[in-house]
Amino acid sequence: MSKKTRILVVEDDMIIAANISLQLTNLGYEVTGIECRGEEAILKAHMNPPDLVLMDINLKGALDGVQTAEAIQQKSDIPMIYLTANTDEASFLRAKRTHPLAFITKPFNKLNLQRTIALAEEHLKAKERKGKHKANPDIQVLEDRIFVRHNGKMEKLLLNQILYIEADRNYCTIVTSAGNYVLASTLKNMQQKLPGSQFVRVHRSYVINISKLDVVADHHLEIGRKVIPFSRSQRDLLMGRLQTI
Repeated sequence: MSKKTRILVVEDDMIIAANISLQLTNLGYEVTGIECRGEEAILKAHMNPPDLVLMDINLKGALDGVQTAEAIQQKSDIPMIYLTANTDEASFLRAKRTHPLAFITKPFNKLNLQRTIALAEEHLKAKERKGKHKANPDIQVLEDRIFVRHNGKMEKLLLNQILYIEADRNYCTIVTSAGNYVLASTLKNMQQKLPGSQFVRVHRSYVINISKLDVVADHHLEIGRKVIPFSRSQRDLLMGRLQTI
């Protein structure tokens, strides 16, 4: 059975959102959630990353749809399809910065929605094939472990052995209690390979294993004797994850 495309719906009109969710389900897609505010959408996308987001541009509240999309994409490379009744040039140019796969103008029908998402799926599949073709030969990720190239051979690391990962430009260091492993990979790429339920990016230079946390302070974290800076913008995400373990 082929894997269902997982879609997060962000729409502040709950009647429209429920209708979209029903149509997507009937078309064979998995709806990961319906959110009506940008802040909740960001948290949902980080805790349960979808394959695709249907994003209303004109959200109510502190964040509109474009700002919400930008915040989501700072942590995860999740593509957007915008829903909008506003087709003015200024809105289009702002939304364009997030490189959306498509725009759907309201009101739209089931066929329009179906065809737009089908085209988006083809884009996702092509990107996945390209990513596999360019896979990093220095790291292979399995369900509960990774294999990393070290001293000319691939060595096994259980995910529970990893304390944290520290970035240094296009390299990152996996830190374990037994030793460190330096890989030619960006921190963003490493984060995408690891399960989001266990590993959280808490700073532009750090991803941590939340099961290894010893101290959570206002401005920093501690794992063992290592003091790790803590971005305030990540506090809600981290505290939400801690409540689920």
